[in-house]
Amino acid sequence: MRRISIFGATGSIGQSTIDLIRRDREAYDVVALTGGGNIARLAQDAIDLGAKVAVTAYEDRLSELRAALSGTGIEAAAGDAALIEAADREVDWFMSAIVGAAGLAPGLRALRHGKTLALANKESLVTAGPLLMDTAKEQGARILPVDSEHSAVFQGLVGENPAEVERVIITASGGPFRDWSLEQLEGATLEQACKHPSWDMGQRITIDSASMFNKALEIIETKEYFGFSPDQIEVLVHPGSYVHALVGFRDGALMAHLGAPDMRHAIGYALHWPERRDLPVERLDLAKVGQLRFEAPDEIRFPALRLAREVMATGGLAGTVFNAAKEAALDLFIARKIGFPDMARLVERVLTEMSAGVSLRVNALSLETILEADKEARARVFDLKAA
Repeated sequence: MRRISIFGATGSIGQSTIDLIRRDREAYDVVALTGGGNIARLAQDAIDLGAKVAVTAYEDRLSELRAALSGTGIEAAAGDAALIEAADREVDWFMSAIVGAAGLAPGLRALRHGKTLALANKESLVTAGPLLMDTAKEQGARILPVDSEHSAVFQGLVGENPAEVERVIITASGGPFRDWSLEQLEGATLEQACKHPSWDMGQRITIDSASMFNKALEIIETKEYFGFSPDQIEVLVHPGSYVHALVGFRDGALMAHLGAPDMRHAIGYALHWPERRDLPVERLDLAKVGQLRFEAPDEIRFPALRLAREVMATGGLAGTVFNAAKEAALDLFIARKIGFPDMARLVERVLTEMSAGVSLRVNALSLETILEADKEARARVFDLKAA
């Protein structure tokens, strides 16, 4: 049996992972499940899977979790320290699916055991790519990408020489506002931003998709994980979400990864790697699809893509600041305190201010400097809103 832990178990990626585990229950020994405020879901999954410990990120929900697990023998815990302790438990495969920068510290801790980290938490690579990749190398651990785009690139490189790659194209659905004008975007509501045309995801990721911040993070993630230069990385809007990524080689060939928009493709590949096994996903009927549509992204309406390239050019702590400011601005939009386009405006102002006030180019990233920059960037967003 393989020992596994799932961090972010109550989110969309975590639930899809659990779905696959349930289909082959005898093959896995579930050590830890963690989640946020959905205590009932977390407790029930822990009971169903026989987890050793269940952890909620919210300390004020601990009594509720304990009550839900009463009599089961499953340990209940809460808070940041409990997440780190759970990440320290020995496993063979660790799913990092906590949304946001909060997933960085547990992922880093899990890498210390030299096993496999299935990485769905793109913010870890955006905020601390060199630190994460260096830690994996030092510990003899393996990081497998779980974002659909990066899993697709990873698969496209199997048996290939990365030095012969000319370009990498990651696709974006375009979200619900793909065809909206700048004037329409000014009035975009929270409810409209939460209606993704292709994927079934959580609220925060769905809004990030609508603003293209999700794709901006993935551009940076591509650079950090694969080591490609920024000018090798392209984005195409593909409304159907059937083509997840393409890898272009020096001879002009393009290798494309296609599949129905279902995250269990990428999760299952990471779960069973280096093998391929049967997955309960829709088989793509290309005759039914009929045609594949692509278009260039509009970086005027969706400036997050431009900002991502500026972040890559700056390096150092710029990724940390970019992600932290984005998360804080997203909080404000969800709270209906700012408009949809204001998110990008706030992120750009914070990047500009922090670039001018203190050098973001550091020689070596540490968790401490990352957390300090993260905290300052979030504070600046709220200060700008209050001004």
